[in-house]
Amino acid sequence: MTGGHKITIEQGSVRVRAVHDGQVLAETTRPLVLRETGCPVRYYIPPEDVRTDLLTPSDTTTHCPFKGDAAYWSLPGAPDLVWGYAAPKAEVAAIKDHLCFYETQVVDA
Repeated sequence: MTGGHKITIEQGSVRVRAVHDGQVLAETTRPLVLRETGCPVRYYIPPEDVRTDLLTPSDTTTHCPFKGDAAYWSLPGAPDLVWGYAAPKAEVAAIKDHLCFYETQVVDA
């Protein structure tokens, strides 16, 4: 990473849950924990642990110079709630196809 910008990814073992309006959208005990300079800790969740059937692909895309191009998914009334990288940069290849939510909770097992 350049200019003091750093990203680390490690395999987590905490239970992470994403809930919106009382509905559990994702729950896992195997998140990837991504720490990035100047950003909050993010949990990238394996797609098998996400209720992808509830999500609708969005037209939104964003570009991160460190991670690559992100695609987004929405819920009714909650646009662009979830994002992921189908083809992340090599330095962060571990997050490929994992999904990240703006709001997650770390819960006790």
